[in-house]
Amino acid sequence: MKYLWLYVVAIIASLGGLLSGYDTGVISGALLFINETWVLPDTLQGFLVSSVLIGAVIGAATNGILADIFGRKKIIMATAVIFILGSVMCAFAPNIYILILSRIFVGFAVGIVNFVVPLYLSEISPKALRGTLVSLYQWAITAGILFSYFINAIFAQAVYSWRWMLFAGVLPGLILFIGMCFMKDTPRWLVSKNREDEAGIVFNKIEPDADAQIEINEIKSTLKAEQKDVHFRLKKWMIMPFVVGIGIMFAQICTGINTIIYYAPTIFKTAGFDSNLTAIYATTGIGVVNFVMTIVAVFFTDKIGRKPLLYFGLTGVMLSLFALSASFAFADVLGDNLKWLAVGSLVTYIICFAMSLGPIGWILVSEVFPLKIRGIAMSICTVSNFAFNFFVVASFPILLHRIGGALTFAIFGIVSILCIIFVYFFVPETKGISLEQIESNWRRGILPRNF
Repeated sequence: MKYLWLYVVAIIASLGGLLSGYDTGVISGALLFINETWVLPDTLQGFLVSSVLIGAVIGAATNGILADIFGRKKIIMATAVIFILGSVMCAFAPNIYILILSRIFVGFAVGIVNFVVPLYLSEISPKALRGTLVSLYQWAITAGILFSYFINAIFAQAVYSWRWMLFAGVLPGLILFIGMCFMKDTPRWLVSKNREDEAGIVFNKIEPDADAQIEINEIKSTLKAEQKDVHFRLKKWMIMPFVVGIGIMFAQICTGINTIIYYAPTIFKTAGFDSNLTAIYATTGIGVVNFVMTIVAVFFTDKIGRKPLLYFGLTGVMLSLFALSASFAFADVLGDNLKWLAVGSLVTYIICFAMSLGPIGWILVSEVFPLKIRGIAMSICTVSNFAFNFFVVASFPILLHRIGGALTFAIFGIVSILCIIFVYFFVPETKGISLEQIESNWRRGILPRNF
C-alpha cells in the first residue's frame, strides 16, 4: 500500500485530537458527580467547565512560535507529557479550586494540540490527501469525546467516579508520546531549517512516486519570496487569510457545538430525563453519532470539496437549533415528548456538524496561511477558537437558567444563518490546490470565491 507509512504517521499524530476530545467531553458526565461532592452554583459550574479553555487560550497563544522554532514533532511530544500530568492532577484534586487549576493546566495542552497537530498533518500530506488526513484529526477528537462518554458510563456507579473519569486520559497520553518518538518532522519545516536531506527522506516516504527534489525546490522558492518581502506580515494580502481563519473558528464554535459536548447530560436532564445515568447513556448515543458521521468528512472532503459540505452542514445545524428552541418553547404542550424531540434535534445537529464545520474548520486554518508564519497564524486562530469557546461555554448554564432553552438555542440558530453568508463570500475552495498555490492566490489578490 503506497501511503501506508503516511497513514500510520497521521493516526499516531491524531491521538493528540483524541486527548483533546477526551478532556473536552469527560467533564460533561463528571460534572454531575462533582456536583454531588461539592454543591456548585451555576456560575462556578460554568467556570469549572470553561476553565480548560483558559489554559487552551494560553497554550495556543504561546506555542505558535515554538512550533516554528523547535518543530512540530517536539511540540506534540511535550503536549503528551502535559496531558499525562494534568490528568493525574485532576484525579487527585482535594478541592474545587485545585480541580479548576488542574483543568487549566490540561487546557494548556488542549490549546497546543489543536493547532500543532492539524499543522503537522497538513504539512506532511500530499495535496490529494490533505483534506482526508487533516479530517482524521477531527475524527480523533470525536473518538476522544466518545471514549470519554464510555468512560463516564463505566465509572458512573463507581466509588470516586469522577476522579476515575478524569484520570483515564493518562493512557492515550502515554501512547501519543511513545508513538511520536518514532516519527519524523514535516518536510516543509525541515526545509525552512535548511535540513533538505532529511526533508527528502520524508518526502520519499510520503509520496514514493513523486520527485522529492521538485517538492523541495517549490518550498524553497516560496520561502525565498517571503524572505525578500521585508514587511511580509504587514501586507494587505495577509488580511483575508486571517479573516477566513478566525471567521471559520467563530462559525465552528458560536453555532453552539460545545454547549452540546460539555452540557449534553445537563440538557437531557432539563428536557426530562430523570437520572444522571440515563442522561449519560443518552449522551453516549450522541457521541456515537458524532464519531460515525465524521467519517463522511474524512472520505468526502477531498472529493466533494470544503464549501459544499459547509453549506449542507450549516443548514442542518441551523434547522436543528431552531427545532431544539421550539421544543423548549412548547414544553408544556409536548410534555414527556419533549425529551425525545430534544434527542432528535441534538442528533440532527451532531450529524450536520460532524460532517462539516467540525473537520473542515481545522482543514481550512491549516491550509490558508503562508509557510513562513503558518505556525504563528494557526496559533492566533486557535486562540480565537478557544476565546469564542470560553465565552460560549461559560455563559451557557447562566443563559439556560436565566432566559431558558428556547431563546438560548434560537440565538445559536441566528448565528448559523450569519455563518452561511460568511462562507459564501469569504471562504475559498481549497480542494486539490497545493499549499504553495493557495499562498500565490492570496498574493495575487484573487477573491476567495474565485479560488
